[in-house]
Amino acid sequence: MITIVWNLLSFVVALAILIAVHEWGHFWVARRCGVLVQRFSLGFGKVLFSRKDRYGTEFSLSLIPLGGYVKMLDERVEPVPDELKHRAFNHQPVWRRFAIVAAGPIANFVFALLVFWLMFLLGVPSVKPVIGTIEPQSLAARSGLQSGMEIVSVADHPTVDWEAVTYQLVRHIGKPEVELTLRDDQGRQLTRQLQLAGWTLNGKEEQAPFAALGFEPVMPEVLLQVGQLVPKGSAEQAGLQVGDELVALDGVKLASWKQFVDQIKLSPEVSLSLSYRRGGQLMQTALTPAARDSGNKVVGYVGLAPAVKPLPERYRIDLQYGPLDAAWMGLKKTVDVMGLTVDMVSKLFTGVVSLDNLSGPISIAKGAGSTASYGLVYFLGFLGLVSINLGIINLFPLPVLDGGHLMFFIIEAVRGKPVSERFQEYAFKFGAAVLVCLMGIALFNDFVRL
Repeated sequence: MITIVWNLLSFVVALAILIAVHEWGHFWVARRCGVLVQRFSLGFGKVLFSRKDRYGTEFSLSLIPLGGYVKMLDERVEPVPDELKHRAFNHQPVWRRFAIVAAGPIANFVFALLVFWLMFLLGVPSVKPVIGTIEPQSLAARSGLQSGMEIVSVADHPTVDWEAVTYQLVRHIGKPEVELTLRDDQGRQLTRQLQLAGWTLNGKEEQAPFAALGFEPVMPEVLLQVGQLVPKGSAEQAGLQVGDELVALDGVKLASWKQFVDQIKLSPEVSLSLSYRRGGQLMQTALTPAARDSGNKVVGYVGLAPAVKPLPERYRIDLQYGPLDAAWMGLKKTVDVMGLTVDMVSKLFTGVVSLDNLSGPISIAKGAGSTASYGLVYFLGFLGLVSINLGIINLFPLPVLDGGHLMFFIIEAVRGKPVSERFQEYAFKFGAAVLVCLMGIALFNDFVRL
């Protein structure tokens, strides 16, 4: 329950910031273009707080924090006195209307650049992309990747950490192979062609892209020792305590944490005999995993987390830069994320990437909560990522979005006259239907992942 509340609060804070940034873009440019802004609202529904500035704009905070809007004087919405028509949105030249509408997504991109700059200025703790385990017979194994190799670049794009590796691999979905530059444990650089045939993303499984290729990063050593217990969970009810060393499960000696987890998952509501050592004394108890849904199957769960040894210092890096270098890195990251987002959207519509990968508000809330719990730097990264996605989505050529309005303005500039109101009405209905369908798929995916 605490996690749900934390995720919800983090989501509301993130959403409020991103909506304020987007709407501020529209507001700021509208003011500069001489348009009368009547209301700047965060949220919908009942107004909780409002005040007017000296220019006559009402700033309001409303009850439902799931959006916002900027209301401008517009003759298509309400009658406008002759003396104010020059300040109405619909009486502005097409280039001014274009600038006002485009300013929202642009503000999201600028905001992303700023938060990425701040993120690199503060420093981002990260991990070198050194390969840990290789799954036998996987695409990675067949491509010649080996444990201990560091991924220097993917398709000539430098990869300083695992996030950079992920971005570049995802951009190559649908291609037969991609070239990796690697450094072995003796410092020699070599290249490998990583085979990608048949590889895709599965949105129903929370799995890193490289894991589906058959390799994992070097990870902190997971011990066969109790590190944390969920209150009133199966493990606590069985009498386990933090610090207990797990020895055997149902008479089979345990060699790894993964072996223990795999057996627990296969045994929902089945009583298992667990041997463990406490203070040098070997003890035994009956452990019955609870059952919970995981995708299309039921798995066992005992409410137990292992003790973990910290990752050795040689694998850690701190991506921290001075003001100018941080600005350059922020710009580079903004461009990279924009390119990745556009690439993923195009692959969704062409079928290269499954619609299972669409995420809705529940997944975004989980992301907001988890990054906020890790610290400010990670929450900033989350804000930048979602801000870019929000900006790009708003540029889709659907009439209910900014991109649809921009499309009409381009047509108007070419034709020399506006698109007919009847055509716009039908287009808006079509755009709304498409958005409702996409949101329905995203929400369905969210519930599947719960």
